[in-house]
Amino acid sequence: MSSPYQLCTRCVMDTSDPGITFDANGVCHYCQEAERLLPSYQFSAQEEAHNLAHMSRAIRASKGRDGYDCIIGLSGGVDSSYIALLAKQMGLKPLCVHFDNGWNTESAVSNVKTIIEHCGFDLYTYVINWEEFRDLQRSFIKAGVIDLEMLSDHAIFASMFKLRRQFGIRHVLSGTNFRTENGLPNAWIWSKMDWTNIKSIHKAFGQVPIKTFPSMTSLKWLLIRQFKLGGVFLEPLNQINYSKSAAMKALEAVGWRYYGGKHHESVITKFYQTCYLPQKFGVDKRRCHHSALIRNGEMSRDDALDDLKNPPISVPDMSADRSFVLKKLGFTDAEFEQIMRQPPTPHAHFKTDRFWMQKLVRFGKWALRK
Repeated sequence: MSSPYQLCTRCVMDTSDPGITFDANGVCHYCQEAERLLPSYQFSAQEEAHNLAHMSRAIRASKGRDGYDCIIGLSGGVDSSYIALLAKQMGLKPLCVHFDNGWNTESAVSNVKTIIEHCGFDLYTYVINWEEFRDLQRSFIKAGVIDLEMLSDHAIFASMFKLRRQFGIRHVLSGTNFRTENGLPNAWIWSKMDWTNIKSIHKAFGQVPIKTFPSMTSLKWLLIRQFKLGGVFLEPLNQINYSKSAAMKALEAVGWRYYGGKHHESVITKFYQTCYLPQKFGVDKRRCHHSALIRNGEMSRDDALDDLKNPPISVPDMSADRSFVLKKLGFTDAEFEQIMRQPPTPHAHFKTDRFWMQKLVRFGKWALRK
């Protein structure tokens, strides 16, 4: 029997997440975790200044080719654009990398240009092989797995570390942050660096040989994140009192423009979040996005509930996006409808390194306690 519907009394997460749990007061475990951890991401003005100065000294002490001291992945979105503003404030000389996977919106391209010109940074555009990437995305959709964005995320991280080696740069700066990104259900995503899973899905459904797609194994990613082997991955937004609304104001002051929704700077991500996820998986990612902002004091629960009464996108916009995406990916309406009617398939149905990596992480934590 399925569990009865329940909505968190503090945020807007609900039982559309099969892994959610609630306490006696109806507060979800994400809110409970955030209440425990958020104080670690709150700083006085002096602490913020100290954190950024300390990070800046460490980064500037290690320069690569052409004088670059770090790499920033620049999408045109809020978080990565604000990282660039921070880098300018910190006196850094980053190589900004824009990952072009064929799905950029005009606003994303415009925002990247605006930030680059304002900061005076150099830009490297990494253009992926479209035929390979298209075939990988088609494979994931035909497989019926939930994390279509895994492909872009994997390639972005892998390409940045590839360029890190090419330019001899030690530090990679990321817009990842706890304050506005906490509470993402495990059931809605998969391990981004699971190259084994990507290859297995493509082997089952792909048609184009994958020769140039940037890749990295989970083990290599673990060695970088945990042991700093092959580069140092830094999260500056976790060292300040990061606020999405404050960041947007600072960005808009230099000419940056908002694109309408979290990660909607990408056509495929917008379609994925507003059409594919809700219709095939019953997932509305506004719930976790809004909930994180509620916990960070940037959005009221009432405003979030009001927004959720409306569909994530208007019918005309959804129809236009759907037509564009299906044509670009090479699906007919009939083919896509048939795929959408089929039940979802777990990522774990295919080969994966997740379980071995979980065991390795647990062993590493045990060994460090010894």
